[in-house]
Amino acid sequence: MSTHPPDESLSVGFVLLHRFTLMPFAAFVDCLRLAADEGDRSRQQRCRWTFMASNSEVVLSSSGAAISPCEPFSDPTEFDYIVVVGGIQAEGDRQDAAALAYLCKAAGAGVPLVGLCSGVFALIQAGLMKGRRCCVSWYHHRAMVQRFPAIEPVADRLFIDDGDRLTCAGGAAAADLATYLIERHRGKAWAMKSLNIMLLDEARAGTHPQPQPVVYGKIEDRLVRRAIAVLEQHLGEAIPMQALAERVGISRRNLERRFRDTLGVSPLKFSRDLRLRFGLWLLHYTGKSITEIGERCGFADTAHFSRHFRSAFDVTPSEMRKRSDRVDPFFLPIDGRPTL
Repeated sequence: MSTHPPDESLSVGFVLLHRFTLMPFAAFVDCLRLAADEGDRSRQQRCRWTFMASNSEVVLSSSGAAISPCEPFSDPTEFDYIVVVGGIQAEGDRQDAAALAYLCKAAGAGVPLVGLCSGVFALIQAGLMKGRRCCVSWYHHRAMVQRFPAIEPVADRLFIDDGDRLTCAGGAAAADLATYLIERHRGKAWAMKSLNIMLLDEARAGTHPQPQPVVYGKIEDRLVRRAIAVLEQHLGEAIPMQALAERVGISRRNLERRFRDTLGVSPLKFSRDLRLRFGLWLLHYTGKSITEIGERCGFADTAHFSRHFRSAFDVTPSEMRKRSDRVDPFFLPIDGRPTL
């Protein structure tokens, strides 16, 4: 793998598959563009990028936007990384044999490969992920398990750096991965330059949890929304209610009144329910042990987690895991019980 010291150039080749997902591609390449020179003139100076595709000068994204022109596949050793951006996953989709062959050639030459969003499916189809963990969006987790049962998908983090294989859940996490690589090759100042211009506060680490889907209605109270945002950012800890009130800028008594008026529950119960929902999500989408999940959700011990989980969902975490194929946490109301 390339080990350039900071202040050397970074070269990335993009392999765009048919109907590739536009946002992760745009987030990744714009981080490169903004780190490429002192201004914002899109000059490929300290970072270089090339768009490549098989048998076409124009590639359509999943939204219908086109990237043109794209170049034929070139010598993979010209690049520090080859980034494959995947498309919509549908039964019966034809594999891009030329792209898969190129990825194999790049792997044989020792060039690190990056699977962005559903691009990881192409790395698997090319036989390049055997014995490896791969990061995948929670949204694609079930499809990967069904299509590739021998692969270990990870859906509770943003990206995984496994040396010569890097995989990313996609979406906004593509900017985090790009920043990670820019910092490695160009230094932290250049990485932060990209984020600042893109109006992003900071880069999230690869171990940062993917946002889990939480379903509740529109919340009118602005301060309650702010408090919920804080709770969502700290799913791994039980935030004291006084500290939460201080973060929002109101008294604890006012915070509790607003939660009861808006949601019908105390902020303490809402926080616990949110962490329990996160535990349900982890049971559904990861292979972590129940002990690990309880710790990840901020509970003091497994017994504490299991007791509250059973009270919320009428089943133990172990029983829920056995029935996870019949319960989709995306559609569970925040204070509801699953229909098993």
